[in-house]
Amino acid sequence: MQQQALRIAATGAFVLFSAHAMAAISASEAARLGKDLTCVGAERAGNADGSIPAFSGKWLGAQANPGWKMNAGSHASDVYPNDKPLFVITAANMEKYADKLNEGQKALLKKYPDSYNMPVYQSRRDFRYPDYVCDTVLENAKTAKVTDNGMGVDATTGAIPFPIPKNGIEALWNMLLPHRPYTVQTVRDNATVTGNGIVWGRLKSVGLTPAYDPKVRSKTSDGVFSYYMTSTLLPEREKGGVTVSHEPYNFAKNYRLAWRYDPGTRRVRQVPGFGFDQPVAAVSGSMVIDEDRLFNGSPERYDWKLAGKREIYIPYNAYRVASPKLKYKDLLTQKHPNPEPMRYELHRVWVLEGKLKPGMRHLYPKRVIFLDEDSWHGVYSDQYDGQGKLWRAAIAHHYYSPDFSGQFNSTTFYHDLNSGSYVAYGMLNEQSKSDVLNAGGLNPEDFTADSARRVGK
Repeated sequence: MQQQALRIAATGAFVLFSAHAMAAISASEAARLGKDLTCVGAERAGNADGSIPAFSGKWLGAQANPGWKMNAGSHASDVYPNDKPLFVITAANMEKYADKLNEGQKALLKKYPDSYNMPVYQSRRDFRYPDYVCDTVLENAKTAKVTDNGMGVDATTGAIPFPIPKNGIEALWNMLLPHRPYTVQTVRDNATVTGNGIVWGRLKSVGLTPAYDPKVRSKTSDGVFSYYMTSTLLPEREKGGVTVSHEPYNFAKNYRLAWRYDPGTRRVRQVPGFGFDQPVAAVSGSMVIDEDRLFNGSPERYDWKLAGKREIYIPYNAYRVASPKLKYKDLLTQKHPNPEPMRYELHRVWVLEGKLKPGMRHLYPKRVIFLDEDSWHGVYSDQYDGQGKLWRAAIAHHYYSPDFSGQFNSTTFYHDLNSGSYVAYGMLNEQSKSDVLNAGGLNPEDFTADSARRVGK
């Protein structure tokens, strides 16, 4: 009953805009897709001074990576190896670039003036999506709608639902449902870096998202959107724990479900209220579940506002950060990651603000998320405490993966501006394989409570 009451309270705040949110865009707006807008709604043209180029979309799949072995766990290789930084933003010159920085980057530059910096490179917009993704987006532009006062979405699967969003909840659903791999199998390393050293974590993850099967298009439903299983390999005190989760399309009709195998008791239990600000395994409690990918899960605890579009320097084409040539000892310096392998480019982003609803609880009363216009992935998240002060700053690095012809998250860095610690989440550099994407071979039956028990044992 308490959960149901929370759900009713959560959905009520969306009523004021639900009628507007359900209205499809006009035919003339939809006709812009593939013309002055890219197929996912980004402005095709560059900016006035040319520092943001026009979208070229000249490469698809492995065209820029001729040696890439498809769906085999290939490590990222830099497709722009000869690029050099145009300039470097430091604490000494940051005021010159202040209008193109988010608050999190400003705070890091100020906190570490002698060591933190941002190398800025030529902006590149050279990769495109497969035709079926563009066709799906065009269909969604004409027909998709949010349902149940923002808690669900009615759209065709496989691509974003709202290429020309009219409000915050539509932009959030784009972030939740961008073009992603159909299947994922990976082992990634995590490091919590403090003044006392590094606490290592490692997670094995297996994921199935039927919505992104490149051979199948269907309508979103009230059922399961994706299935995931994570097994904790490090730290030793958490080793052997396994979590299986099911993500719904509609959070008003279905809860996110999860089961956890505990190696200590050798029992599987359902995890009540899984998500939100419950701590993430293998990072010493320095992250919460719904900040993986900067935000995930139900939108119910926040009022979401689309605060327009900006030009800012964002992490982009982050091949060097994920390169096996970059060892952890060279990446993980004490106060913050080594800036040298980072690549920042000037791009346009949508600004999405989430403010906690009255009566709701969360570790972060306010969060501001910046969404890359070319992919709808989150690249920054500024997270505020109960006094309205910036508390944590997350920076998500992506690169284009030929395995599914889309942007994929490599490492995300979560900075605690109060303690001075940070988490490097999802590193692949020293793994023998990178993510194995779109290899198939997974079924919903692989993601049950019994599956968690079998894997845990």
